[in-house]
Amino acid sequence: MNRHPGGEAHTRRMIALAALKPHASVLDMGAGTGETVRLLRELGYDACGIDIQPRGENVMSGDMLRTPFPDGSFDGVISQCAFYVSGDTDAALREAYRVLKPDGVLMLSDVCFTDMGEAAETAGFEIIHREDMTAEWREYYIEAIWRGDTDCIPVKGKCTYEMLIGRKGK
Repeated sequence: MNRHPGGEAHTRRMIALAALKPHASVLDMGAGTGETVRLLRELGYDACGIDIQPRGENVMSGDMLRTPFPDGSFDGVISQCAFYVSGDTDAALREAYRVLKPDGVLMLSDVCFTDMGEAAETAGFEIIHREDMTAEWREYYIEAIWRGDTDCIPVKGKCTYEMLIGRKGK
């Protein structure tokens, strides 16, 4: 599980910071191979994923900017390295907000070319944890260049990499 900075340890940390209740329902937006969905299920959560190009079990085909789920379907939404590549970070934040239940939690880590905290607050989230992980992202990206796997992060200028945990109001 290393398709994002920090790998599985980072994913576990996000889940811990979110303090989701046992058996909570979680959507992975931009789930790719489904590694995070697998981990969430191993930890006892009811998890599924959505991706424009699903490459694993428990990941359905679909656009995370327009998911097929009704309003308030999930206790948590997680996304790592996917909101930026969706092409519309603000729309991804709005969609995450829409599918979350009241008091639901967003667990997000991504490349940021604008203020992700401000964008999340504009979408309606209360920020409960925010962390700059730019140093980890640089190391990850240099390793990706070394492996010849840089198509996963389309870079366009100076950026940061942030982890953000946000809560939807009641």
